[in-house]
Amino acid sequence: MNVELLHGTTATDLATIRISHDPSNASHWCHMHASEAFRDASYRPCFSPRLLRELRLFAREAIEGCEATVAAATGPAPPLSHIVIGSDAHVFNLGGDLELFARLIRERDRDGLLRYATECVDSIHLLHTRLHPTAHTIALVEGDALGGGFELALACQTIVAERGVQMGFPEVLFGLFPGMGAYSLLSPRIGPKRAEAMMLDGLMYSSEQLHEMGIVDVLVERGEGVRAVNEVIRQNRRIAAARLALHRVRDTVNPVSHGELMDVTRIWVDTALQLGDRQLRMMERLVRAQLQRPGPAEATALARGH
Repeated sequence: MNVELLHGTTATDLATIRISHDPSNASHWCHMHASEAFRDASYRPCFSPRLLRELRLFAREAIEGCEATVAAATGPAPPLSHIVIGSDAHVFNLGGDLELFARLIRERDRDGLLRYATECVDSIHLLHTRLHPTAHTIALVEGDALGGGFELALACQTIVAERGVQMGFPEVLFGLFPGMGAYSLLSPRIGPKRAEAMMLDGLMYSSEQLHEMGIVDVLVERGEGVRAVNEVIRQNRRIAAARLALHRVRDTVNPVSHGELMDVTRIWVDTALQLGDRQLRMMERLVRAQLQRPGPAEATALARGH
């Protein structure tokens, strides 16, 4: 499918994502780490500046699609549109661009680090606020989600994960914390104290554990993720008006403002600039390991610093 984006950009111009639209259920799908990009041996499935830019392009296209759905709707409530974030790689997302982090920290480039962090926060906030008032966001997690990748999943209203997937925050291994929304997004799900513990323990949690904790909403067998997402979409569209009303209730009870996220990420930037050579070498070691395309077991050991 050659989806037309804003400013004359088309899906064929996108290097890091694959997008599609299913008109049968008004869903908009974005798979990070498109197979064409992943064939490049230097590609790392993390939040590179290029991926962040292309995710914003997808968001704009999805907003236009949601608006078209509303305009075409009949009856008292519009059909609920869905925005699905997944991955074509063996992982969902490995998080922040550690190579870029290390370089900016060594150069003492606070403005550059804050600019990158702001782009991440903008994407998280846009996704968490559903991109459009009549959309529901779903994270389809078929591979490991670390750091910012886990934060991206948490920004969605529904997390569908396959069994055997690992998620966690390894940032503490090199002296940092997840600073692009983890605290604000995780606390309403499991409480502030438990959220803080997860952000500081450096552990990887299985999708089964996260489902028991109430973080993963839908747990399915390997290979069943897409089917499960389509079932969530089908169920939501049956109760579209109630689902949309509950969105408003959630935002009223647990609002997450862009200002709050920015305040936290500025603390993250200041903390990052205090890292020493040992922590930066750990970052660079992880970058080299990411290029080796580890499988699930190796990825888990990597996140634990082994």
